[in-house]
Amino acid sequence: MAHTLRNDPDLWLPLFPWPSADAHKHARGRMVVVSGDAWSTGAARLAARGGLRIGAGVVTVLSPTEALATNAAHLEAVMLRGFDEPNQLAELAQTADAAVIGPAAGVGERTTLNLFALTTTGAALVIDADALTSFQDDPDNLFSVLDRDDVLTPHPGEFARLFPGLLEEKGREAAAREASERAGAVVILKGPETVIASPDGRVSVNPNGSPWLATAGSGDVLAGFCAGLIAQGMPSFEAACAAVWLHSRCAGEFGPGLISEDLPDLVPAALNELFVAKMGQNLR
Repeated sequence: MAHTLRNDPDLWLPLFPWPSADAHKHARGRMVVVSGDAWSTGAARLAARGGLRIGAGVVTVLSPTEALATNAAHLEAVMLRGFDEPNQLAELAQTADAAVIGPAAGVGERTTLNLFALTTTGAALVIDADALTSFQDDPDNLFSVLDRDDVLTPHPGEFARLFPGLLEEKGREAAAREASERAGAVVILKGPETVIASPDGRVSVNPNGSPWLATAGSGDVLAGFCAGLIAQGMPSFEAACAAVWLHSRCAGEFGPGLISEDLPDLVPAALNELFVAKMGQNLR
């Protein structure tokens, strides 16, 4: 059986996308997030803010036209564009390096068509929540359009919809490994000890899980962290590992009372800690 890795900074910090001295916003990566309808926009904004805070240079919420006013009232540094049809979504995402789809997107055909539209772009996809459940009746239809740069972020219930019986049969690590191989994409199986699996067989287990993450919207922020790192050029497996670790670190540092809106604003301190450690290593 393949060796299981411990997900700590030694695993991914050498590949972390620190900006160069001549960096500009487009060089730091372009990320998009697909919004839900007018009554379900907050999750997309959480993901977008997560991506922006973790370093993506340009983050845009791609919103159904009916939800533009709702999103515009809550966005500042995050940009906003509207669409009505999947082909318009694909056009708006053409230059994106990474895209998040799923948070409060709605379960059903509209989300599946929007996901298929995104696969025609060059963006790596981070697929979460409703975008996972939309394929529960035909998961192979989802897997057929994925590639190794894409990331699935299921909690155990969503995992069971795409991979029925696999968790019970195999246990978390083996199930995540097999799921990643089946899907042909990175899988983040969320939980107290989140498992991250790559289609090449690598598996890491996160050691710093926090119970304070058991709050609505925290997974949306995680999707944004992951996409934000991928947008900056970090390989998807390492980006997923880093996102999971930083997500847990932020929650652990904050402690009781954490809500998902807090998480993006906590990541700069965690990043600074890693950056100071990196600079110290470079000076030795």
